[in-house]
Amino acid sequence: MEELLDVVNEKGEVIDTLPRSVIHGNPSLMHRVVHVLVFNIKGDLLLQRRSMNKDVAPGKWDTSVGGHIDHGEEVIESVRREMEEELGVTTCGPEFLYTYIHSNPYETEVVYTHSCVYEGDVRFNKEEIDEVRFWGIDEIRHNLGKGIFSDNFEHEFRTYMEFQK
Repeated sequence: MEELLDVVNEKGEVIDTLPRSVIHGNPSLMHRVVHVLVFNIKGDLLLQRRSMNKDVAPGKWDTSVGGHIDHGEEVIESVRREMEEELGVTTCGPEFLYTYIHSNPYETEVVYTHSCVYEGDVRFNKEEIDEVRFWGIDEIRHNLGKGIFSDNFEHEFRTYMEFQK
């Protein structure tokens, strides 16, 4: 059965529910997603290299965890589900940071960003992710705009850096 997603307004209020296939490819249908920035104790950020099979940003390095908020799901439920599905992590204790809107020619998302510090094992989902590794903040800065990160992650990183000021 196809994934159902809530269509939302700029405030994140649900205005409709449609199949993912209808929403993706139509940037006028805004939907909700969660991101989790997973840091180690040194402050390095875990990034995932998206599978070449993904319909959005295949092969690009991306946010530690990112996924749709399913129809009827609470934000924190989605955060925990995506952490476990993508990285096999259940003990991270994510904290909410901020919300923003990300739009590109393919989709428009209301992003709910969380963060946590994690030092345990990562057992990533090999169907969705080709590789994970920790990146230093300066290393990320140096590689922005070079086509190795997803446009969504570059927006996320700039938003996070502003949030830190």
